[in-house]
Amino acid sequence: MNDAQTARMLEDLEELVVCESFSSDLEAVARSAKVVAAMGARHLGAAPEFLVIDGVTHLRWTFGTPKVLLLGHHDTVWPIGTLATHPWSVTDGVARGPGVFDMKAGLVQMFHALAGLGTLDGVTLLVTGDEEVGSLTSAPLIEDSARGMAAAFVAEASADGGALKTARKGTSIYRLDVHGRAAHAGLEPEKGANAGVELAHQILAVAALGSGATTVTPTVLSGGSAQNTVPAAASVAVDVRAAEVREQDRVDAAIRALRPVVPGTRLEVLGGPNRPPLEAAMSASLYALANRLAAELGLGTLPSAAVGGASDGNFTAGVGCPTLDGLGAVGGGAHADHEHVLVAEMPRRTALLRALVEAVR
Repeated sequence: MNDAQTARMLEDLEELVVCESFSSDLEAVARSAKVVAAMGARHLGAAPEFLVIDGVTHLRWTFGTPKVLLLGHHDTVWPIGTLATHPWSVTDGVARGPGVFDMKAGLVQMFHALAGLGTLDGVTLLVTGDEEVGSLTSAPLIEDSARGMAAAFVAEASADGGALKTARKGTSIYRLDVHGRAAHAGLEPEKGANAGVELAHQILAVAALGSGATTVTPTVLSGGSAQNTVPAAASVAVDVRAAEVREQDRVDAAIRALRPVVPGTRLEVLGGPNRPPLEAAMSASLYALANRLAAELGLGTLPSAAVGGASDGNFTAGVGCPTLDGLGAVGGGAHADHEHVLVAEMPRRTALLRALVEAVR
């Protein structure tokens, strides 16, 4: 890819980055979807379907009889106004701005990869609008789009050093709500049922469920209403990451089997598995293919990584579709102030993605 083509990719990337798309701002996500749709129409010669589910805007292009799914998202973790403190810039071959790495550069690379194909027959491109908040509205859409496909290629950002993501832990999200009974902490504490003490028991029990690669982490805590009152309510959020479905199921069963310890309290368990694991077996053949194609393209050997973070690729793997993730930007700093993309790697990753699509469809 020549300098002029790289410049066009940067123009597209700037257009996406300066259109902020915070997941929780549905109007911003809708505006972003229009920008992404127009860009896709320019490159692909066709307008997408606009799929609005519970106010969240997703986009899908389908060409011929689908065989290959390309998957990405246009929402970001950055609140509206972040451009004021994290402006778009390109300096010394490094592009910066909110969402540039996760994953707007990946969207640009997908469009340019497909635009370089002689025909788009057999390709479905799905760009969702709520990946960063758990894909609650898009999960069924992703699964339906992936069923029966020969491959799913996910243009999420790469792991450290440009590694492809060949395995991802599955995620489960819970909230434990403890219901107790309030009482004056000085006059008659014995008449209360302390939800805070009960929550402490439950936090210790939950934290003990982690084992090996499986992590079970209590996160956000809340409880009580006043310093001199026995808490009548308390809650904790719990984040679970598991590399295998059987581990995800084990933790789920254990959390649902929790029982109160403090007399007079009641425990309520909300939530459950969110994304299934992307197990290495689901990416092995595609990773081997990617390395063969990379060698033909002069890109060298592609490293791989198993990561704790989940993506929409977990859903495609969960319905039995071979899935290769991390095909997007090379850089770093996802969700952090130092988020950045190495510009020189964008055309290289674009060529790899194009070759993968050609080889599979």
